[in-house]
Amino acid sequence: MSESRFKEETQQEIRLELRFEVSEAARILRMSRAQLYNRIHDGALKRQKDGARAYVTRAELERYVEAYGQ
Repeated sequence: MSESRFKEETQQEIRLELRFEVSEAARILRMSRAQLYNRIHDGALKRQKDGARAYVTRAELERYVEAYGQ
């Protein structure tokens, strides 16, 4: 599979998801998990808890990118 087709399929998968695990959200924002947890701790990003798991919604990722120009 070519790299451009892989990126296109990955982008389509991202658009379909409503929430992402912290590691997925960090990859989307191109930062480490530690940096993402720091943003959550600082209040720049909000997380959702589902039992023991933490998630970041697609809407929250979009809001963060709009607000902080990533």
